[in-house]
Amino acid sequence: MAKITASVYTSHVPAIGAAIDLGKTQEPYWQPLFKGYEFSKQWMKDNKPDVIFLVYNDHATAFSLDMIPTFAIGTAAQFLPADEGFGPRPVPKVIGHPDLASHIAHSVIQQDFDLTIVNKMEVDHGLTVPLSLMCGQPDAWPCPVIPFAVNVVQYPVPSGQRCFNLGKAIRKAVESYDQDLKVQIWGTGGMSHQLQGPRAGLINKEFDNAFLDRLIADPQGQASVPHIDYVREAGSEGVELVMWLIARGAMDDVAGNAANSIATHAGSVRVRHRFYHVPASNTAVGHLILENI
Repeated sequence: MAKITASVYTSHVPAIGAAIDLGKTQEPYWQPLFKGYEFSKQWMKDNKPDVIFLVYNDHATAFSLDMIPTFAIGTAAQFLPADEGFGPRPVPKVIGHPDLASHIAHSVIQQDFDLTIVNKMEVDHGLTVPLSLMCGQPDAWPCPVIPFAVNVVQYPVPSGQRCFNLGKAIRKAVESYDQDLKVQIWGTGGMSHQLQGPRAGLINKEFDNAFLDRLIADPQGQASVPHIDYVREAGSEGVELVMWLIARGAMDDVAGNAANSIATHAGSVRVRHRFYHVPASNTAVGHLILENI
């Protein structure tokens, strides 16, 4: 039986990818941000999964306003880095896991979630920046990756509750797979940011950290928060945080009593790392690692 062992949450700011690709990670502006991922890169080496299920949003690369799937799962054998206007990022191609992806698609659709099956697509910074932050710039990514694109760009977008419930369905699908695989689920995007209009550049540290607190300790409560709260408090692009609820929904429910504490019973999660930094470009960056116990 396959098993979800951990979840990773991180922002996927495009300027972070550019800083990595251009060798700027140790510059004064960027060094504090990348320092926050040093633990994570070592943790990733020590806890290498067999597959990563990576939840992100496409930025008008694979999809456009002509066709906007709410939830799309990549079932191909490989996914090439996309050209987002400056050429593809100099990162490895993403190797998929068609068999597990197809199994998850079948199971989740049978649980009454409508997924779009994507047999060919390129992946943009929403997927490659998290991989770079957690894995560095290797010749090949450490394991296969299943891309899972969520529409948080064009309204209507899925509710937090829908995303949280979808995470539970994904966990059930993974656990019904008949091979022994260690699977990590990653939720990306956010945190507070707004890219246009009178509030462009908005960052709300209090909202972001309260979201992290609640994501750990009260995910069901966070799932009930309506879109308007995200938009009002975290900016028009802050609604990307609902994607983190997909990853959290796939995890155990109960959290330890404090960050980095070890819960003493099964059916709980352990906080292994938490990091928050502003600004990176014109956004806030949040990062969290949770392990199922």
